Amino acid sequence: MDSSSTCPFCHLSLPSSQLQWHANTHFDDDEDHNNHQLATDHEFAQQLALSLASEQAVSGLHFDETCGDYNIWCGSGGGPGRNNGEWKLDEKISCLIELQRRSEFHKVEAGLMALLRNCLESESENSRTILSGYIDHFQSIESEDVGWGCGWRNIQILSSHLLAQRPEARGVLFGGSGFVPDIPSLQRWLEIAWERGFDAPGSDQFNHAIYGMKKWIGTTECAALLRSFGLRARIVDFGPKESQSFYLSLDDTVYKEIGGQRVVNSNTNKTEGHLVLMDFVWNYFSNKSSIQFGHRRVIISDKTPLYFQHDGHSRTIVGIQVKHQRSGILQYTLLVLDPAHGTAALERSLREKVGWQKLIKRGIHTLKKPQYQLCYVDPGIASEDEMEKLKTIDSVFLDF
Repeated sequence: MDSSSTCPFCHLSLPSSQLQWHANTHFDDDEDHNNHQLATDHEFAQQLALSLASEQAVSGLHFDETCGDYNIWCGSGGGPGRNNGEWKLDEKISCLIELQRRSEFHKVEAGLMALLRNCLESESENSRTILSGYIDHFQSIESEDVGWGCGWRNIQILSSHLLAQRPEARGVLFGGSGFVPDIPSLQRWLEIAWERGFDAPGSDQFNHAIYGMKKWIGTTECAALLRSFGLRARIVDFGPKESQSFYLSLDDTVYKEIGGQRVVNSNTNKTEGHLVLMDFVWNYFSNKSSIQFGHRRVIISDKTPLYFQHDGHSRTIVGIQVKHQRSGILQYTLLVLDPAHGTAALERSLREKVGWQKLIKRGIHTLKKPQYQLCYVDPGIASEDEMEKLKTIDSVFLDF
């Protein structure tokens, strides 16, 4: 039997499993509820002050002491607080920290990336691979988000890495909760980011609301959400110049000089532009070739995974592999986690070392879209002045 809980705002008794949903309704500003809420919001605010006073008093403890003033993160220090009986931003944040829910996912014993590393190390000696560190895989669920939720799942995948690998990020992400929230909670966090001024044009496009909606999101929303916590999320765009056709034609092969070695790919008249993306990913994970392999086949980079967006879908790039062909040519392959794949099936294929390549490896011939976007996170926490600059979402454009 589901236990009973009392809403801290209206004192309604209801099943514990419904508490978050019910409490979230007190955040909504829909016009259909405004007339009723205007009469009761003042009472809700009073109840909130009483029920969450202790949490607000110590909520700064949710953040690492090195992460700066609590007011910066909550927006309560001269931020866009509301009046006329409506909820203030810091009150919404305090409530969300308290009521957000951990996302359920299939936990892989020993870690998914450790299994992938074992598979890669068992391959031929002429390959070298660079991988991100710890990552959890979050799959889309038929009853929840299939068909629209891949963007949120990639945010969860990226967040799992940040929480595990970067202490400074763990101190600020999601109120210092230490876990990856579910999609409804992430939607609330994005609304708060918008309310704080992050990505104002994007907020306008969504009419400032996304909670409970089955709307696709992309790298811009990922960057806005992470930047609102002070993380330095960056976006890179890949595509053709407007004045040129995307497909470039050459007679035989397309090549570039990387580290003194020639990179060649077949399907040349359709893939030359996409070499720019491959080059970027290799240079990103290898820190522009500063990593030395020695006798190792697989090394772990300190870089975050890459949120990998294109028209119709998004995935997460967790590494890149290079193989030395007999001719001396280098062949690059992206290593990708897809939210559309089931985690249990992915784990099984990696443990058995059967079929995992089809699930994870993506060569240049699979890059058929004319445009791509990547999002990654640089180290450190932004200062107060930098936070203001991060509110404007910009990107680096690399021409195909």
